[in-house]
Order: sequence, then structure tokens, then C-alpha cells
Amino acid sequence: MISRLRGTLLRRDLGVAEVMTAAGIGYEVEIPLTVFERLPREGAEVELRIYHAFREDGQALYGFLAEAERAVFARLLTASGVGPRLALAMLSHMTPERLVRAITERDIAALKQVPGLGAKKAERLALELGDKLGDLAFAAAGPRPEGRAAEEAVAALVALGYSPAEATTAVRRALDERGPMGGVDLIKAALASMVR
Repeated sequence: MISRLRGTLLRRDLGVAEVMTAAGIGYEVEIPLTVFERLPREGAEVELRIYHAFREDGQALYGFLAEAERAVFARLLTASGVGPRLALAMLSHMTPERLVRAITERDIAALKQVPGLGAKKAERLALELGDKLGDLAFAAAGPRPEGRAAEEAVAALVALGYSPAEATTAVRRALDERGPMGGVDLIKAALASMVR
């Protein structure tokens, strides 16, 4: 299984990159728009993280510049009704961090902006993956709110049944909107931010 590909970038088109390895083998790799925009010029060296997919009609390589992109892509494919094309479209319209946040926060309006992802499919995706992105969401959600009050509020929300990512996001949002607070007030504000 191919996990990384390093070589000379022969071609960069919307949706596709062609890389020639030192061994003289050329690989065509499908890429999202966000990767295309960050590729070096043709003729330069490039290293891509690869998701190697085996299908009934053959194999396909999907390339990313960052590990977070590949990890989110792989997790999206575990959702029912999400194939490689739709997963690439999602990563073409949002950064991995924003996409994970949209799914974990059930931001259907943001998800519907992706071509091919209607309201029903967006809701199903958020429902199916919302609680399964905890390891990715934690990294994508940014720094954890600091301070003892924030840590206690996150712990309280987790004890109420929310995922660590949901709890962290809600506490951060409450602190951003209302400023420093603690104790029951912070927990109430975080819960209120989840309801909106």
C-alpha cells in the first residue's frame, strides 16, 4: 500500500497531480482544490501523503500535503453515502479543521455549501460522524480553553454526556462571547451556546 509519494511534480491540474518518482515511475493522484492551490510549480520536488484506495474497477491514489487532510479524508469515507468524490469536494471547500468543526458542531448550513451535499446528507453526515471525530476534532478545534474554571466546565459537560470536542468548543465559544467567568455560570453559558 502506498502511503507517501515523493518526486518531481510533472503536472498540476484542478483535481489531479502527476508525480514522477526517482525510480522513473509516474503516478497520477487525485487531489482536492485546497491541495492544488498549495502545490509547488511544475518541475519542483513534492511529497504527498497518499490515501490508497482499492476499488472493484482498479486502484486510485488520493494525495494531500498534510497528515490532517489525509486523516479527515479517510474518516469521511467511513460515513454511509460518502465516496471519494464527495470527500474531495468537502476538502476542496473547507480546511480539515473547519470541516471537522462543522461536523462536530452540527453546522448544517456550512456543510450544505459543499456541492453535492444537500441538507439531508449533511444532517446524516453530522449525525453519523459527529461523535466519531473526537481525536481529530480535538486537534482541529484549536487550543483547549485554559484555566481551572474552563477545565472544570469541560469536565462537567463531558460528565453530562457531551463529547470532549463538543464540550471544548462550547466552553471556548462561551468564553469568547461573554468574557471571563467560571463555575456554574460558565457551564450554563456553554450549554446555552450548544442550543443555538
